[in-house]
Amino acid sequence: MEQQLTQLGFKFGINGAHAARSMMLQELTQLLHGRPADASKEDYKQDVVSFNVLHKTSENARKLTFSHMVDLYGLSSDITLFRVFRQLWELSDEAQPLLALQLALTRDPLLRGSMAVILPLQTGELLTREQMEAHLAAPDPHRFSAASLKSFAQNINGSWTQAGFLTGKAKKYRSEPVVTYVNVAFALYLASCEGSSGQRLFTNAWCKLLGQDTVTLYDLAQRASLRGVINFKHASEVVEVTFPNLK
Repeated sequence: MEQQLTQLGFKFGINGAHAARSMMLQELTQLLHGRPADASKEDYKQDVVSFNVLHKTSENARKLTFSHMVDLYGLSSDITLFRVFRQLWELSDEAQPLLALQLALTRDPLLRGSMAVILPLQTGELLTREQMEAHLAAPDPHRFSAASLKSFAQNINGSWTQAGFLTGKAKKYRSEPVVTYVNVAFALYLASCEGSSGQRLFTNAWCKLLGQDTVTLYDLAQRASLRGVINFKHASEVVEVTFPNLK
């Protein structure tokens, strides 16, 4: 299964892009705004490195930025997850912060592991940087230096903030992100990639991330179906979801 998921664009292991930066939502939004959905990886590279559309101060900074974004998002239509993500990106501006996080979670084990810290928090509950540091250090207390733990925690908490799960600057508090039919469609697609089907799609971790009850998820799935994003059928206990237009 892991090999199949890797072929789709998922990443596994113990390291991740958040060792260097957050998910860079502002940069991603700027970059995708300037190119059509079928743009190539080389197009994006030209924009970042040659044309400096992200306004970095040096060539080295431009190259590092592009490298980080490739690591986190793929930026290539050859990668299935990015190709599907890019189709969905165009459908709703308000879906984009969470949509970016959803893709980043598939491709960064460091960020994905932090779901265990963020999701159990109650709305309004304080999250300290030390809590995230403790989570990162737990598997091997000697793996990271104190400075690295602080940097990683700041990057990870920054991404959850950009996506709407946290609010605040010096202090972070749990908040509720904007969840649209686009986000539900992508969550269901990711769940299907992992082998879920029927009702199990809606209890998969990718749907649990959205923090919505089953009735709301079904309603948003129906909206996605009406817009031709997915095919969703629900009759009594029978649930069927297919993705003929997400390729």
